[in-house]
Amino acid sequence: MKFFKLLLGVNLIFASFSTSAFAVTEVQWWHAMGGQLGEMVDKFAADFNARQSEYKVNAVYKGNYTETMTSAIAAFRAKKQPHIVQVFEVGTATMIAAEGKGAIYPVYKLMSDSGESFDQSVYLPAVISYYTTTDGKLLSLPFNSSTPVLWYNKTKLEELGIEVPITWEELEDAAQKAKDAGVSAPLSFGWQSWSVIENYSTWHNIPIGTQENGFGGLSTSLLINNGPVVNNIQRIANMGKKGLFKYGGRRGDSRGMFVNGECIFWINSSAYYGGFKKDIKNFEFSQTMLPLDTRVSGKRQNSIIGGATLWVLRGHKKEEYKGVAKFFKFLSEPEQQAYWHQNTGYVPITTAAYKLSQKQGFYKTNPGTDTAIKQLSLNIPTPASKGLRFGNFVQIRDIINEELEAIWSGQKTARQGLDTAVERGNKLLRRFEAANR
Repeated sequence: MKFFKLLLGVNLIFASFSTSAFAVTEVQWWHAMGGQLGEMVDKFAADFNARQSEYKVNAVYKGNYTETMTSAIAAFRAKKQPHIVQVFEVGTATMIAAEGKGAIYPVYKLMSDSGESFDQSVYLPAVISYYTTTDGKLLSLPFNSSTPVLWYNKTKLEELGIEVPITWEELEDAAQKAKDAGVSAPLSFGWQSWSVIENYSTWHNIPIGTQENGFGGLSTSLLINNGPVVNNIQRIANMGKKGLFKYGGRRGDSRGMFVNGECIFWINSSAYYGGFKKDIKNFEFSQTMLPLDTRVSGKRQNSIIGGATLWVLRGHKKEEYKGVAKFFKFLSEPEQQAYWHQNTGYVPITTAAYKLSQKQGFYKTNPGTDTAIKQLSLNIPTPASKGLRFGNFVQIRDIINEELEAIWSGQKTARQGLDTAVERGNKLLRRFEAANR
């Protein structure tokens, strides 16, 4: 009997040792990727978990970008924050301010502290510049970066004998021809502040705000009520009156209009490629560069990114952060980035991933899929075209959305709406400045 008790005791000790020795360290990753993109995020987590046994990444969908960011802020205040949170580019200034208050674990420091080799020079300059300090240190990990492009229904254009438009004048003319041929709403777009104000501005080398679009300091003010932007927004409003343009919502709400053929031109993120490839069966689609407004400039400058990066929140154990660092190293591999790029339409965020996609023949097999990369790297960014960094810009975009909707509905002229957007937006910029001096 004593022997069996002794044996039982040894087994219990061994079991206890085994459990502690092989305990898995969990890492929480909150993200904003739904649908097909969410499935791919889950795959990244599953593949990483399958590769090793020390760490387990739990990918949790928390809603759209705004909802995910809001949830993370609330969780941090309640001391229940995740290790990683995906934050869209307009939340960058807010996260940088949080880093100054000790809430953020900068990526460059995380990787160094964890003993993981990490070379940020491998990332595309147009991507990484958004998320670095003034002395070039990386604060968050680039993950999903895109830029707006002009999507078009290739089958319909060929059927109607319409050339792919290069300029806004040509786009308006093409929309009129399509309307005359029975297309109900030739043009639409999504994420309208990003696509037809922010990127219209950088595409034509026009400042979006003072202080180098906010990069130069918190005392920045909006400049989106300048002549070229006002004139182009009024052009679009006039197209709406003629039935050439139809507004379909603030985010990707108008996607269905393009998928079902209601509109044949759609300005929105390059990242819709994966979904289009899966859902569009009745026609051939493609993408081209954003239209040029020849009234403003004779050449294109460069577009800017949208999408999001992965920020690390403070308040967790050292061992857990080692898991975060290893996961970030995994996500940065050329194979992972090329897979993500080729299946989504997000740009390859590293040079190696871009070269791997070239080597694999992806761009030859899928013409137009390098449009976003070409737009972002067309020219060396200027102070007016390198991006934006405005505080409270999530809320400011809502203001811009409201004013644009008033313009599309005919309640306001472009001048009236954009003047009001600047006035209201600048109040929020001053509020952010006062809170972060």
